[in-house]
Amino acid sequence: MQCAIVIGASSGIGRELAKVLSNNGYAVGLAARRLDLLTALQSELTGKSCARQMDVARTDEAVQSLHGVIEELGGMDLIVICSGVDYYNSNLAWKETKDTIEVNICGFAALADAAFGYFAKQGSGHIVGISSIAALRGSGAHPAYSASKAFVSNYLEGLRMKAMKSGLNIHITDIRPGNVDTPMSKGQPGLFWVAPPEKAARQIFSAIHRRKRIAYITKRWRLIARLLRVMPTWLYAKF
Repeated sequence: MQCAIVIGASSGIGRELAKVLSNNGYAVGLAARRLDLLTALQSELTGKSCARQMDVARTDEAVQSLHGVIEELGGMDLIVICSGVDYYNSNLAWKETKDTIEVNICGFAALADAAFGYFAKQGSGHIVGISSIAALRGSGAHPAYSASKAFVSNYLEGLRMKAMKSGLNIHITDIRPGNVDTPMSKGQPGLFWVAPPEKAARQIFSAIHRRKRIAYITKRWRLIARLLRVMPTWLYAKF
């Protein structure tokens, strides 16, 4: 039986992905700040699971929790880092920016490094990071968030290059969702192509299964990605 851990499994994409993985024969480790939500999720899973409280902003403790899940499940094949925060229309209060950096950048990097180190010793493994379509351009409404997701995408590419140059059998997948109906997106105006988290999770699992390097979720967001790359700044600023 393959083993996976979903970090950020208490709601949204992470919660639905945990269910998809369980339905496809994985033993699933669940990690998030809200242990009660993880315990409730366990009752919906079809196979073996375990739950650990984890605050990714507390990087040392988060890494210890990650290794605790690995030990409890007896190994690990797949590590999905799904935790993240966003402050829509931020007033650039330092507290919000600092929180975004601590969770989306420091927490992500600490767990990605720990995952890479574990898989390097094991000889194989798969790391999945949830970035965003927002990683492609800076955002006036989400300045810290878009910058943090650009970090995630670039860090994943760096780990992929490191694995390739070192001859390691470690797969790296960069998931870049567009708009998904999650608690983080509630109340944001002008959203379009909003996907149910269940559909997003199914497409993410397909990308994991195919060991994709980059996947836009849902698939139609590849078109937006192409447009964002070539759109002039004066036009982009109108959105």
